[in-house]
Amino acid sequence: MYVNGFVVPVPEGNKDAYREVAAKFWPIARDYGCTGHFEAWEADVKDGQHTDFRRAVDLQPGEKVVFSWMTWPDKASADAAHEKMMADERMATEFGAPDGSDMPFDGKRMIIGGFEVMFSEEA
Repeated sequence: MYVNGFVVPVPEGNKDAYREVAAKFWPIARDYGCTGHFEAWEADVKDGQHTDFRRAVDLQPGEKVVFSWMTWPDKASADAAHEKMMADERMATEFGAPDGSDMPFDGKRMIIGGFEVMFSEEA
């Protein structure tokens, strides 16, 4: 399994709009092989002594942290899907301006990374 992880600053008033964007994106990702898509809204994010989620995304007053991840069968699948998703017509028609200015968050402060799972258990 491979995971794309994201940490995103979202204005508190944009929670529903952010969720709508995530809901629109899921079918596109699923169509290209994504096996899971999770969006988690800040509920208990504490300030750290040296660093924390808030500082990582330069959180501003009135914003909340969203922690999200998408699961894929493997890195090759995630990499191949990325280009296909960006070329998908729905990306151009469902999400507003191509520069991202219509999005309900500041994408310039989003943290993105890819991770190979080294341990996983579920009850």
